[in-house]
Amino acid sequence: MAKKSVIARSKKPVKFASRVVRRCYRCGRKHGYMRDFDLCRICFREFANQGKIPGIKKSSW
Repeated sequence: MAKKSVIARSKKPVKFASRVVRRCYRCGRKHGYMRDFDLCRICFREFANQGKIPGIKKSSW
């Protein structure tokens, strides 16, 4: 879980477009971020297993 100050800083408008840091809206993690879902890989997996993301299910073959 990221510190509240780091999350607040990332929500501020940036001076240059290359400085944008996208973070998971749930936990604030910046690595392993998926833009399509606005989640990090860990939160994505938790939500997908719980069935909270429509159209996503655990693959098995």
